[in-house]
Amino acid sequence: MSSENESIMKFACTFAEEIQAKAILLYGDVAPDILAQKNEKACFDTILITREGDNVPYNAEFFKNIINIPNVNVTRLSQIKIVITKGLATGLFKKGDKLVCLTGIPKFGHIDSIFIIDVGREFEILISEDVSEIFEDIHPEVFETILNIALELAAQGREGRPIGTIFVLGDHEKVLELSRQMIINPFMGYREEEKNILDRNLRDTIKEFSALDGAFVVRGDGVLMTAGRHLSAALESKDFPQGLGSRHIAAAGITSVTGAIAIAISESTGTVRIFKKGKIFVDIEKSME
Repeated sequence: MSSENESIMKFACTFAEEIQAKAILLYGDVAPDILAQKNEKACFDTILITREGDNVPYNAEFFKNIINIPNVNVTRLSQIKIVITKGLATGLFKKGDKLVCLTGIPKFGHIDSIFIIDVGREFEILISEDVSEIFEDIHPEVFETILNIALELAAQGREGRPIGTIFVLGDHEKVLELSRQMIINPFMGYREEEKNILDRNLRDTIKEFSALDGAFVVRGDGVLMTAGRHLSAALESKDFPQGLGSRHIAAAGITSVTGAIAIAISESTGTVRIFKKGKIFVDIEKSME
């Protein structure tokens, strides 16, 4: 007899085919029985969502792709936003794609919700911008690494206290022209391979410097150009959403006059916001549970 999860999966496959979805997104921590499937392939193109640190065995042949997300406490909708953002950055998703998302509460071990996601409508900036323009000249693995670090900082802070900072990624020459150093550049004098954000040994160093005032500036290939940078470009208040502070104005401002992406962490709420062309591309909120 099929389990409840297997029945939902079968329904999702039929429904995804009817609406011509791109794929089904399945959160592995709510469907251990599906992970144990011996089938060579799912009944519809299915992408497995896993969390960092999870070591649950699964049949890789069953899934079309795998997306790994940080093991941080964010809202369920924010989890979906993380997955879609990473999928957009890697070219897995594009504007116009529909996705059927199966999720639930991990401790209960079963699927309790089905979401239908229209990628273009979920991200306002995609209505007028092509995805390739948003992530132009930025290596997907670099964007993913910085997003993971930002989410970890937002969730955990540093030494028990909340952290607010900005990562500016891409178009580094113009960003440096439109900013100034607030402290001595802590990455000056190091070889490029020693200060690439893809080196996991730098994680603690980056988190330590996140307590400094100012922004990190990161080249599109992951080289950390500097930290403690004051971003000079700013939007006029009439052009910016109400209720956000100077850090977010700076992040929006620098992206309005450069080709960079900015990832800003709110010290007061822990919300992570991604900016492009002066607009909020996506915001990812901490869970209050």
